Amino acid sequence: MSLRPEATQPKVAMEYSVPTTKKFTALFIYFLCNVGLTLYNKAVLGSFPYPWLLTALHAGCSSVGCYVLLHIGYFKLSTLAPRDAYVLSAFSFLFTLNIAISNVSLGMVSIPFHQVVRATTPLVTMGLYRVMYGRTYTRATCLSLIPVILGVAFATFGDYSYTTWSFLITFLGVVLGAFKTITTNQIMTGSLKLEPLEFLLRMSPFACLQSLIYSIWSGEISRMLAEIDQISSYPMDQIRYAAVGIFIIFLGNGVLAFCLNISSFTTNKLVGALTMTVCGNVKQCMTIILGVVLFHVHIGALNALGLFITTCGAAVYSFVELHLKSARQKQTSGTGTV
Repeated sequence: MSLRPEATQPKVAMEYSVPTTKKFTALFIYFLCNVGLTLYNKAVLGSFPYPWLLTALHAGCSSVGCYVLLHIGYFKLSTLAPRDAYVLSAFSFLFTLNIAISNVSLGMVSIPFHQVVRATTPLVTMGLYRVMYGRTYTRATCLSLIPVILGVAFATFGDYSYTTWSFLITFLGVVLGAFKTITTNQIMTGSLKLEPLEFLLRMSPFACLQSLIYSIWSGEISRMLAEIDQISSYPMDQIRYAAVGIFIIFLGNGVLAFCLNISSFTTNKLVGALTMTVCGNVKQCMTIILGVVLFHVHIGALNALGLFITTCGAAVYSFVELHLKSARQKQTSGTGTV
């Protein structure tokens, strides 16, 4: 199976037939879920320092949620060839590897430097599209991405500590992230045309298993079992009370991750990979703003300027994309009337 999209006129017309309001609604929901889960994870990881087990929880909850919706008839599974199943298995490995490289690089460089490098994801996405599919972008689209990227650099300005090796690892994470976003879009809009729920159902069990294996290899499970052994000496009433609270916290985290995964796949299918990466940059700035409000994080004038530049850049990018969409619709309409 090839993930290369067919460059036919009917497909282009269909791609741009999605109403703009539907795209913006999907982006808004994805944005809320993304920022919400980021802050939720930050709170959870403060007392539960096991990121791979948390990733396994997210994938596991997504699997259970999809199976429930499948059982009640909300969606149906399509028939896939064995080769298609292998493609989805490979994607789940890419999904897990992307998280692994991101976590490793985050431990090797400072957070400001990590965020700045990750902010270049839109440019990397454009480059991959150019290499893999020969896709080109207008000068206006390219220029509109400059403030989106520079704004994040200003907003996260701080201690840029790194080595050559750590920079390469961090940039590898950017490439993997961009490739994952592009592959997601092609699986759902290419020859497979999987619906988001089916895509999530077929991918998440593999991702959950791989995350559990990595958590064992990294020693997370052994450390967690040691903590549980210490807690077992507490009074039983205390343990039961704490267990109920922990269950509710993790259930809420898993449900929100399930919602984010559905929203992410749905939005990617509607708006495309490049817009998703731009939205990711805006999310970084919104997270900083909420950090100021909720956690009293102090930012300087340069950081505030970066937030403003990124917001304006995202608005310009949206305007450019809407203008291009209108131009393509007119061109398609004119071609059809000849």
